[in-house]
Amino acid sequence: MPERPPDDTLPEKTGGGKGTGGNPWQSLVRWLRAHHLTLMTLPDTPHAIALGSAIGMFFGFTPLFGLKTILAFLTTWACKANKTSAVITVQLHDLLLPLVPAMFFWQYRLGMWALYHRMPQRPGYRRVALGDFMEWTTFLTVGRPILIGSLFFALPSAVIVYVGLRGVLIRSRARSNEKEN
Repeated sequence: MPERPPDDTLPEKTGGGKGTGGNPWQSLVRWLRAHHLTLMTLPDTPHAIALGSAIGMFFGFTPLFGLKTILAFLTTWACKANKTSAVITVQLHDLLLPLVPAMFFWQYRLGMWALYHRMPQRPGYRRVALGDFMEWTTFLTVGRPILIGSLFFALPSAVIVYVGLRGVLIRSRARSNEKEN
């Protein structure tokens, strides 16, 4: 039987495993730092990394659960952007999961305004069961306004992510080149 490593190196003791019972904020900060470092050190141009992240942020706002990562990956492939940065950003956007009901409410209202030039006082999706959201007929009545409304959040966020991340990457790489010289 192989020897067991000391207890202080096991993932459940160091906070690396599921069900750690540790501070969730520390886990979140650790996750953000690791993925920030990954984005900053990707071996690609600042444009490709920032474009991949912008595409990931765009698809992160859409109500297409289960398709966000696939669509972001395929779009980055078609645009010759960085696929890793897109996947990381879609996952980062999922940190907003507790805010999804409020986002859907506003996306629905904005979508109804964009499609029908009226903003309902009560959202129509309150009468829809959760399982019904997976049917195409529900998508045409409730999902379409949410999808259209998501563009009001997705497009500005994608532009902000592209411009901000590209600037940070260019500055960071210029500093590292100065240090090397």
